[in-house]
Amino acid sequence: MFTLSTTARKTGLALSLATLLLGTALQAQAQVAVPGAIKVALEASYPPFESYEGDKIVGFDPELTALLSREMKLKPTLVDTKFASLVLGLGGGQHDAVISGLYITAERLAIADAVPYAGMGALIMASKDGVQPKTENDLCGVKVGLQAGTSWVKKLQTLSTEYCVANGKPPVAVSEFPTAPEVSQALMSKNVQAQIEVAAAAKAFAAKSNGRIVVSSPATVYPQILGIYVKKGNTVLVKQFEAAMAAIHKSGEYDALIKKYDLNPVALK
Repeated sequence: MFTLSTTARKTGLALSLATLLLGTALQAQAQVAVPGAIKVALEASYPPFESYEGDKIVGFDPELTALLSREMKLKPTLVDTKFASLVLGLGGGQHDAVISGLYITAERLAIADAVPYAGMGALIMASKDGVQPKTENDLCGVKVGLQAGTSWVKKLQTLSTEYCVANGKPPVAVSEFPTAPEVSQALMSKNVQAQIEVAAAAKAFAAKSNGRIVVSSPATVYPQILGIYVKKGNTVLVKQFEAAMAAIHKSGEYDALIKKYDLNPVALK
């Protein structure tokens, strides 16, 4: 009967352990396209989440990205990306993650995975001298401008059918635009009568309009959770983001950043 010597068994064990460690390392590296770096996509026309200050992208999402990538020991690169290509770009490998003030929705989760990072409702914006909708139910018969691809498009379609028309009111007239700033321009030029944006962004747009746009809803509508998106099935990267979120929660940096930008915190899993 053939038996391995103690030395051979130890050598075999060492090789097995080395193989396991190498496999683990390769698995960890597989999380991002370039080892040691992470490419994060955002749409840099959405203050206070992200916007340009000179040639630098600033805001909540870039600051959060810096904190998380530090904990993950990855060098971040911010990539200004068109809204429609943010989540879709993950599947094609254009970027490793999306941190761009996006709500977590069933439609997006069908093609990507998400890690919650903040809570936020939306606000209704209107022209200072136009109609002043207070709640979503006041939008019946109103021409509402929305950024194309946002979750509010479907929500207003549902509102129009199930509330407005069902109660004998005129439907909501939705007009879609490529970017949120273009919606605000349409609002100021009276091409639309109202706009819906994440609360922090709505306040920022109103503040920059020189009084031409006001927030007409006293309370937020459609509260949802914002998410960090990664390629579907990239569980390694999801877990690393979750661990990094836990670390900045513990350090107090997360709460400080949330307070700075007037967002709502999310609890850890």
